Amino acid sequence: MLDPRQAPRSSAPLTLVVDLDGTLTPTDTLVESVLLLARQAPLALFKLPLWLARGREVMKTEIARRITLAPEQLPWREDLLDYLRAQKAAGRRLVLATAAHQSIADGVARHLGLFDAVLATDGTRNLKGGNKLAAIRAAVGPDFTYAGDSVADLPVWEGARAAVLVGASSAVARSVRGKHTVEKEFARPVAGLATWRKALRVHQWAKNLLLFVPLLTAFSFLPADIATMLLAFLCFSLAASATYIANDLWDLGNDRLHPRKRQRPFASGALPIISGVAAAALLLIGAFGLAFMVNTGFVAMLLAYVVLTTAYSWWLKEKVLVDVLVLAMLYTMRIVTGSVAVGIHTTSWLLAFSLFVFLSLALVKRCSELQLLQQRGHASAHGRDYRVVDLAVLWPMGLASALAAVVVLGLFINAPDTAQRYASPMLLWGLAALMIYWLGRLWIKTARGEMDDDPVLYALKDRGSRLVVAAMVLVAVCAHFIDLTALLS
Repeated sequence: MLDPRQAPRSSAPLTLVVDLDGTLTPTDTLVESVLLLARQAPLALFKLPLWLARGREVMKTEIARRITLAPEQLPWREDLLDYLRAQKAAGRRLVLATAAHQSIADGVARHLGLFDAVLATDGTRNLKGGNKLAAIRAAVGPDFTYAGDSVADLPVWEGARAAVLVGASSAVARSVRGKHTVEKEFARPVAGLATWRKALRVHQWAKNLLLFVPLLTAFSFLPADIATMLLAFLCFSLAASATYIANDLWDLGNDRLHPRKRQRPFASGALPIISGVAAAALLLIGAFGLAFMVNTGFVAMLLAYVVLTTAYSWWLKEKVLVDVLVLAMLYTMRIVTGSVAVGIHTTSWLLAFSLFVFLSLALVKRCSELQLLQQRGHASAHGRDYRVVDLAVLWPMGLASALAAVVVLGLFINAPDTAQRYASPMLLWGLAALMIYWLGRLWIKTARGEMDDDPVLYALKDRGSRLVVAAMVLVAVCAHFIDLTALLS
């Protein structure tokens, strides 16, 4: 730990004392620590109320004893860091003063390499408000500039000679400006609808269109069934958004090490973790509240989906091959859930076909990720039990799954019950040809490095894929309604 008294006093400019939570980093290290505790020692969560009853400093110390928060995985206010680097280069003395635990503060100071001294919470005092001001005065004297962001920093600003406002609210900023010289201001990032839309993954709702597959394959378009399915779609979408938020919060560390996922709202600190927890809870309440308006079977399927996708996010996705099998099951569950919602029987043909198709698409996802790692010179995926050398197995496995889906489709075309449901079942061979082309095209795009992380969303955005899917629908409709034998006789 750095000793504040070891640094020489500087007459000018004023020593710059910098807060951590909400200032230097947009996140809250205590909340991050509790989240990490939930992952590493979940049973310890039950002790939190007991620790808190003994004081916040005790709670922070007990948490710090059990987990290590990696500073390299925290998001930072880069504009403030640039300013601090410039001040440091100019010879200004910098002090980190935070209510975070000493171990966290020391780690941050070592990681950034900017601070001459560190003041933080230890086992005897919680360094917040008046306690923080007293510690700063004891360490650097009454002449200092304080950089903070919130109402909790107002008592410290009261004892400072100048202020630096970092993302402060308009009310806090007005209060500080009215009493102190403001040395520098950094704008407060606004988390608008676009940020929340990204957090909720609204674009992922398109996957829930699979709920409508039973209606399409049964060629049943009753208004009541469509209305029921629209309500089921809304329930599934709300629940899916809740699970996406839970996954993002659970996987913050891994996301921050990912070149693209690090920009997600919670990983980047654009949205507070607490807001994410509240939003996920509200979304689940809304989803299950509406689900009872469909039927109890749908509620059970929705619950099974939430449980399975949560297990995937928290544990199963780290298991090699298990993760792709679960992804295939989750996609197929949407089709089964659609059947349950409107009471349409799901044939074994559809289930087998769906499993093979979605297994192939899940393997596309993994192969595209591993291919990206290979291009960047990495040997393995962080947080997943996959290595680049696994491409030798995953690639043929994905192609085999695609062809297996086509084989199932071919067997379905020749099945006796197909002739009873379709006027011209032989036309469905055109559907098989289109399926071979579409799946093959996705794998070629993957081989070329043109595939996004999610092949289903890629297919929805890709013009060629949309045309092929439209052609598939047209062929299926013609096979169902047009009797070629009658036309040609």
